[in-house]
Amino acid sequence: MRWTRRSNRGAAAILALSLTTGLSLPSQGLAQEVKPAVAEASKEAAPPSFVYPAAASTKQTTRVGGKAVSYTATAGALPVRDPKNKTIAQVVYTAYTLDGPRDPNRPVTFAFNGGPGAASVFLHMGAIGPKRVQFGAQGDAPSDSAVLKDNPYTWLDFTDLVFIDPVNTGFSRSLVDEAETKKAFYGVEQDISYLSRIIYDWLVKNERLTSPKYIAGESYGGFRAPRLAHKLQSELGVGVSGLVIISPLFDGSSWVGGDYSPMQWVVTLPTMAAANYERQGKALTAAQMGEVEAYARGEFAADLLKGWSDPAALDRIVTKVTHYTGLPQDKVREWGGRVETRAILRELYRKEGRVGSWYEANVTLPDAFPWAPDQRMGDPLLEGLVAPTTSAYVDLVTRQIGWKVDDRYYALNLNVITNWDIPNSRVESVGAFRRALANDPKMKVLVVHGYGDLATPYMSSKIIIDQVPPNVAGDRLALKVYAGGHMFYSRADSGAAMRSDVMALYGAR
Repeated sequence: MRWTRRSNRGAAAILALSLTTGLSLPSQGLAQEVKPAVAEASKEAAPPSFVYPAAASTKQTTRVGGKAVSYTATAGALPVRDPKNKTIAQVVYTAYTLDGPRDPNRPVTFAFNGGPGAASVFLHMGAIGPKRVQFGAQGDAPSDSAVLKDNPYTWLDFTDLVFIDPVNTGFSRSLVDEAETKKAFYGVEQDISYLSRIIYDWLVKNERLTSPKYIAGESYGGFRAPRLAHKLQSELGVGVSGLVIISPLFDGSSWVGGDYSPMQWVVTLPTMAAANYERQGKALTAAQMGEVEAYARGEFAADLLKGWSDPAALDRIVTKVTHYTGLPQDKVREWGGRVETRAILRELYRKEGRVGSWYEANVTLPDAFPWAPDQRMGDPLLEGLVAPTTSAYVDLVTRQIGWKVDDRYYALNLNVITNWDIPNSRVESVGAFRRALANDPKMKVLVVHGYGDLATPYMSSKIIIDQVPPNVAGDRLALKVYAGGHMFYSRADSGAAMRSDVMALYGAR
């Protein structure tokens, strides 16, 4: 298929962040979204003579559940080689391994963020690493302290952790020119090919091939996860025990079908309702959300398909959508009940002179351009998280661990996003998701979302999971949704809930 204006929304959804992904944003909108959060893109390919230092390690301690956990933190790089055995890139990882006698049954988890074009810093410094920096709440700012503190929601007490930064994110770099870099790394298949090999190489280097292995991916990292699992199990001979898929977009085109398809409205309405309920002070629970979910894929979908042929259908849509979103009824009627995710963010807070976040609708900033016809601000959530996480990570690696790299760090790299190759065919990981589950009857999968995430709405995953045959999914596939947005784990209760659910997946106590 060609990426028309409407289908560009699907492309942008695949290409937005882990922090980064979305469904109603045209491709030019993505660049506008991310650009304020990153420096101007440049030719970041390192010269062929560039040499990374040897891996460095340090001993550290964190406290989880009142208990001290001692571990070794390691930063290093692994080479990517072409078919002629020439090193064409270096991929940087940060690993945390529990100190003490080696337990052959101790898992190791490989973690990725999204984009593509995002380093793993957000999961690392905000969600599951042994230390975290505060970000993601209303009022957080780029100038907030970047000092790391013990993370009570880390997974380190039940699994070793390896955070991987894809090529030209973080400190990872291509060693070839721009044209060869794009050909070798900037595409769905290339991405899975070299990253699966990086996982394999780390396992071999660290003598962990016989350990239980897990993959955690957020946003586009969630898109990666099932493809990586299938590639590892079917081609590299590495079985994966489980996947934790965080705020994913499994399919970038199946429900973005132009003005004729109801799916884009079906999957975003429950998230808009969740944001409205939260503004009213209502608890976000499965029971609370059940009504709007049933309406969205029932009567709402049916009435949307009727279009102009049934005026009564439009009346019903306007009444219901007004109720669920909290928008003015005249505005909902003007839009035909088909509320764009960007439009609702601008409309909800227009009178207050603020703009809402695509990644968590109720996180806002003052609108610096309130009279502009379109939003000119960067995203309120993204604007506040790049600085503290970047500063915290670079300080950890260069000062605490002592791994010195003479280069800048890319938490988000616009150049990767804008140069990513979008194939003229459906971009999805649902097929790999099903095949990986079917291939391994013991592999478990947990998909987690935030109710308030307009970038990767949870309803999309719910519908996709409901289509997986019972004899494939069994009791090994679960969906959990928490209060919050794309980075719901920035909320204490949601971070604790995800940790508890992940422990259950791992069989940890």
